Amino acid sequence: MLTVRFFSLIREALDCEELQVEHQETLCTVGDLKQSLVDNGGDHWREALYQPNVVHALNQRVVNTDHELKDGDEVAFFPPMTGG
Repeated sequence: MLTVRFFSLIREALDCEELQVEHQETLCTVGDLKQSLVDNGGDHWREALYQPNVVHALNQRVVNTDHELKDGDEVAFFPPMTGG
């Protein structure tokens, strides 16, 4: 099982904070998971998850979409953060 969390504007756009997704052989990478969420959720999910500069985190570490997934992982999607 994968835990998928959404933060800030992405969470608000999807009206979803967290999902549990069955880990499958077809979900090899963070990018595969992202595409699966869009395939199941439709255009609304595509708009939220494919915004420029969306940050992807795996087990609380920022990663690229080609990072491999393992059963039990936590994946988070959030917009880029700004600071001052």
